[in-house]
Amino acid sequence: MIVITGGAGFIGSNLVKSFNDAGRQDILIVDHLKNSAKMENLRGLKFLDYQDKTRFLSRVEQGGQGLGAIDGIFHIGACSDTMESDGSYMLETNYEYSKILLHHCLERGIPFHYSSSASVYGNGENGFREEPACEYPLNVYAYSKFLFDNYVRRLKPPIGSQVVGLRYFNVFGPQENHKGRMASIAWQLYHQLKKDGVARLFAGTGGYGDGEQQRDFIYVKDLINVHLYFWQNPHKGGVFNCGTGSAHSFNDVARALIARLGAGRIEYVPFPASLVGKYQSFTQADLTQLRACGCDVEFTPLTAAIAEYCDCLEQTAGYFR
Repeated sequence: MIVITGGAGFIGSNLVKSFNDAGRQDILIVDHLKNSAKMENLRGLKFLDYQDKTRFLSRVEQGGQGLGAIDGIFHIGACSDTMESDGSYMLETNYEYSKILLHHCLERGIPFHYSSSASVYGNGENGFREEPACEYPLNVYAYSKFLFDNYVRRLKPPIGSQVVGLRYFNVFGPQENHKGRMASIAWQLYHQLKKDGVARLFAGTGGYGDGEQQRDFIYVKDLINVHLYFWQNPHKGGVFNCGTGSAHSFNDVARALIARLGAGRIEYVPFPASLVGKYQSFTQADLTQLRACGCDVEFTPLTAAIAEYCDCLEQTAGYFR
């Protein structure tokens, strides 16, 4: 059995779908459906069982009682709201929970994959390499991911089983509808364009022109393929960047959507005062370590990925069907 925490969420449900496509349905989805909109993500999936995250954690703390044999745990679930200000909640959810699952896996030789974040690099002024000199989180979400990455780094070899942390850059694609304000810029701009034909981007800030802030945008299916590479290579582990290695402006995303939809225009809105000093104006994954370990996943060009995602939004409202 494969356990996928956050399996009803955006990236987790895409991971479940990838295993379904490979013929596996012996999957335990662990999540929390306080946001009942995530139920929509489960409709196109095949899985063995569903458990609330609290019940699952309780069983893990009891030594895995009643869980059965586990082939691997993909710990994708987390509080991903970068605007969350409750530090105690963030660390309990993203750090303490992760430690418990990690040690359960280490004690039993179970492969453990988890989601980290490019937010650990802060403003990126020192680069985007997986090393302490580049890391300076700007909010408590980023700090929670940074803290767990460092916890993993302190494990003394040999640890006995695979541990892989992937630092997600800006992910977009199907199954993110429930995320609301935390959905990707592609999702946000698509719905703005469909509503009134206008894509609204931030005006210039931090030395960048209007809409020219740049991010490393990665299509979710490519991110899943990186996870699957490590799943298929259980002797490889570590903390790795998971982006394309290329940065594109928000203008590029808006223009690609407008081109696919055949209509629309861009407007620029004032940069929010609440984000000053907490915003990444530029990200670009350094893929040196990922490529050095043999991962040869090819990344979909931005315009092609945006076009494919736009078609999915048009045809199925952004869900699996």
